[in-house]
Amino acid sequence: MHGATDRVGPVAISIGLLLGALPAMAHDVGSRIRATAGVPQIEGTAGGGFVPWAVLAGYGQKQEWGGEFSVMHARTGDFDLTIAAGSVAFNNRVEISAAAQLLDIDDLGLPDDNLSQMILGAKVRVAGDLIYGKLPQISGGVQYKRNMDFDVPALAGARDDDGFDFYVAATRLWLNGLHGYPVLANVTVRASRANQLGLLGFGGDQDDEWEPLFEGSVAVLLRRDLVLGYEYRQKPDNLGFADEDDWQDVFLAWFPNKYFTLTGAWADLGDVAGRNDQEGFYVSVESSF
Repeated sequence: MHGATDRVGPVAISIGLLLGALPAMAHDVGSRIRATAGVPQIEGTAGGGFVPWAVLAGYGQKQEWGGEFSVMHARTGDFDLTIAAGSVAFNNRVEISAAAQLLDIDDLGLPDDNLSQMILGAKVRVAGDLIYGKLPQISGGVQYKRNMDFDVPALAGARDDDGFDFYVAATRLWLNGLHGYPVLANVTVRASRANQLGLLGFGGDQDDEWEPLFEGSVAVLLRRDLVLGYEYRQKPDNLGFADEDDWQDVFLAWFPNKYFTLTGAWADLGDVAGRNDQEGFYVSVESSF
């Protein structure tokens, strides 16, 4: 238990200190519309809670910096997941992100009490615009994931302790979308070998190939400061010892200003590591600039 915490903790604290200090270094919060930075995403990039969007971190537009730092905690019937993440973007063109994940599995009676991993990501806007023009905003991204506690994943049949995810996302915001309420829609296609995001390693005894996976989000701006959304994320199924189900969530995010976001969500993860019906809540706090 202490080994995983000792490895992830300093990195998470470093991310927090670095990204938490960036808003103080910024002269302005950026030119983009409030809430268009999305909510804290589980792998560190800008988007929804589960799904990367084509938008980039923070509120920076042309020749502006943007970024965000977030902390997230999720609790289901048998698992606790804590995440510290941060990202920086420039010129509304390129984003760099990092995340530290720590999954508490103390109640499962396994050799390790925790599973942890680090994620480094990069995203580039390649075409279109979130609001204007004929094309939606389209971005391509890559995430490098390194599992820090591979004993349990190896026992479960995972092939590797690290791997890459590749994805393309398209996002559009209609300001007068549904009875006058702004509506956002996102579609992401990912290629991945990650088992449970990578917390159970990469590849497995059942399948070891990258496969295309669909992810999607829809959100409605109920007010300028309140967003209600739904997400769906398809998952690979590489390990023979237990099925890996697709994920979905319903989230409510509050944006009192551009600097702060509070998100609460109900999540359905299905079966996780042989434990059935993993449903629960997550909450995240984010500071943006």
